[in-house]
Amino acid sequence: MLRSGILWGVEHVALTRLEAGIDAIRGAPSDGGRVELIVRRPQRDSREVISEATLDAHTGLVGDSWPERGSGATADGSAHPDTQITLMNARSARVIAGDQERWPLAGDQFYVDLDLSAANLPPGTQLQVGSAVLEVTAVPHRGCGKFSQRFGVDAVKFVNSAVGRELNLRGVNARIVRGGTVRTGDRIDKRLVQ
Repeated sequence: MLRSGILWGVEHVALTRLEAGIDAIRGAPSDGGRVELIVRRPQRDSREVISEATLDAHTGLVGDSWPERGSGATADGSAHPDTQITLMNARSARVIAGDQERWPLAGDQFYVDLDLSAANLPPGTQLQVGSAVLEVTAVPHRGCGKFSQRFGVDAVKFVNSAVGRELNLRGVNARIVRGGTVRTGDRIDKRLVQ
């Protein structure tokens, strides 16, 4: 099935093959990474690959459905401010999903070549991405039922395993500290927070 130019099919990778990709994922740079893919989610289960995104501190990625999705974690059901933006390691996406055209199935907005591990990017770490600044939040990003449907039970076991949580293989949540423009190919730098 094709939705917004993205193939939604079932192609599951065995756990042993996923685990064989750990060394490649660990090779991601700890700083000075790169934006590999940007995805906007205009509505539930719809994806648009875009080359440039505008980030707004109040509404998130402009044109994304984050503000309308809401959250069970907020008292009024509104969108959770600490989940405005999701980033997934591009190397992890490659191991789990294969070709880049399947990465958007994961549901993240930014696929980055950057070490997203808890040791490298603890909550509170700020990232300069294009002209925007993001801050990694403490809200965990884990594999769920939809992730299992799209990539298989082994993929969920992989990202939710001890090493998967340590490396944040499913990705990290972030909030926008300063809005700006982000383009595919933009550099990502950790910022010193004083």
